Amino acid sequence: MVIYNSLTRKKEEFKPVHEGKVGIYACGPTVYDFFHIGNARPFITFDVLRRQFEREGYEVTFVQNFTDIDDKMIRRANEEGITVKELADRFIAEYYTDAKALGIHKATVHPRATEHIPQIIALVQKLIDNGHAYVGKTGDVYYRVSAFPGYGKLSGQSVDDREMGASERLDVETDKENPADFVLWKAQKPGEPAWESPWGMGRPGWHVECSAMSMTYLGETFDIHCGGKDLLFPHHENEIAQSEGATGHPYVHYWMHNGFINIDNQKMSKSLGNFFTVRDIAKEYDLEAVRMFMLSAHYRSPINFSRDQIAAAHASLTRLYTARDQLRFLQEKAEDRPLNEEENALLERLQGYEKKFDAAMDDDLNTADAIGAIFELVRDVNTSLTAASAKGAVQAALKSFSGLCDVLGLVQREADALPADIQQMVDDRAAARKAKDWKRSDELRDAIKAAGYILEDTPQGQKVRKNV
Repeated sequence: MVIYNSLTRKKEEFKPVHEGKVGIYACGPTVYDFFHIGNARPFITFDVLRRQFEREGYEVTFVQNFTDIDDKMIRRANEEGITVKELADRFIAEYYTDAKALGIHKATVHPRATEHIPQIIALVQKLIDNGHAYVGKTGDVYYRVSAFPGYGKLSGQSVDDREMGASERLDVETDKENPADFVLWKAQKPGEPAWESPWGMGRPGWHVECSAMSMTYLGETFDIHCGGKDLLFPHHENEIAQSEGATGHPYVHYWMHNGFINIDNQKMSKSLGNFFTVRDIAKEYDLEAVRMFMLSAHYRSPINFSRDQIAAAHASLTRLYTARDQLRFLQEKAEDRPLNEEENALLERLQGYEKKFDAAMDDDLNTADAIGAIFELVRDVNTSLTAASAKGAVQAALKSFSGLCDVLGLVQREADALPADIQQMVDDRAAARKAKDWKRSDELRDAIKAAGYILEDTPQGQKVRKNV
C-alpha cells in the first residue's frame, strides 16, 4: 500500500513497524454532544483503511479515543446539572448508536482520557524532567516549545505562527515563558473535576491525552495516526512535540488527514445554520447512502454535501443491492454442474476486478476507483449469468462481490420489514397484477410512492425501498 504522508507531503510505500501488524490511532470525538457530519468522514474513511489492511492479511490494532474531559464538557455538564462522567457516558452510548448506523466497526480499543490519568501524569513528569515542560505559578504545566527544534515539521507552521488549541483556556495566560507554549496539565478551578498530581489537583490538556493513550496501546513509535485536516495544527503538531520530546525517537511514521465537508457549497458552521449532527441527518437520509457518498470521493479531497449528492449515492447503492439480490436469486436457481469455458473465463475476470479494486485501495485509499471496480464486476455478471449458469460460477461472483463490498462497509443490510400498511398495499398490488387489474395495480403503485416508497418490478418479484 502507498499512503500520502502529511509529514513528508508525498506518497510513500507503507512499511509497518512490526512485520504483519499495523498500529493505527484515530482521533475520536469529544463526547459532549452527538457527533456531526464532518466527524463522520474520518470515522468512515479510517474504518475502511482498517478493513483493507485486514483484507491484505495484516493484524490490525485500531485505537480510537474518547475525549471525556475538557472545557466544553464541563460547561455542558454544568448547564444540565449532571457530572461530566454522566454526560460522557450518555454521549459515548449515542456515538455507538450513530457509528453502527453508518456501518463503522468498533475499534480494537476505545480508551477514555479519564481512565488514563496515571499515564498522562507520567508523560508530563517525564517532559518536566528532561526540560521540555515546566510548572507555572498557578500549578498549570506547559510544554516548552523552544526545547523542541522540530516543532512545525508536520504543519509547516513556525513557533511564531502557533495559535492556541481548541481545548486550552479561553482566559489570557500570564505565567507562560513563551506565548507559543501550550498547556499539558491544568490546575483545578472551582467546581471543576480534578485528579491528584505532583503539581496539585488538576486535569489534563487535550493534546497530551492523545499522546498518552496512543503510546499506551501502540508503543512509543507506531505506524499510522489519522484524523480530520482540522486536527493537523495545533493538535497533531503538539502530539509530535510531546511524544518525541519525551521519548527522543519518532512518534508516528505515517500521518493521514481527510479533507473538509461543505454543505451546499458553504463551509459547515453553526453560525450559518448548516451544522448537522449524524442524528439529524438520519431523520432525512439513509445513513448507508451517506457512507456511499463519503467513499465516492477521495478522502483527501473536499466534498460537498447536498441532497442531490445523497440522492445519487442512494441510487448507486440501490444498484448494488439489486445486484446482490439478483445473485442470490440465481444461486437458488442455478444448475449444479461443472463450469463451462465461458464461466471459467468469468472467474478469471472476477480475479481481475479484485486486483483492480486492491490496486485502487493500495493507491492512498482511492475508494472512488475501488467502487468503480465493483460496478465493472456488476455489469459483467449481469450480462454473463442467468438461471441456466453453473451454481459454482454464481457463487464465485457473489463471493467476490460481497467481499469487496464488505471492505467498504456497503451492502450490509438485509431488507427491513415494511410498515404493515405499506406491506398490505404491496400484497394487494401483487394480487391485482395476477388478476391483470392494471388500473388497480397502477393506483396502488402511486399510493405506495406517495407514502415515501419506491416499488420496482424485477424478475424476483416486487422490490420496495424507502425513498431518500
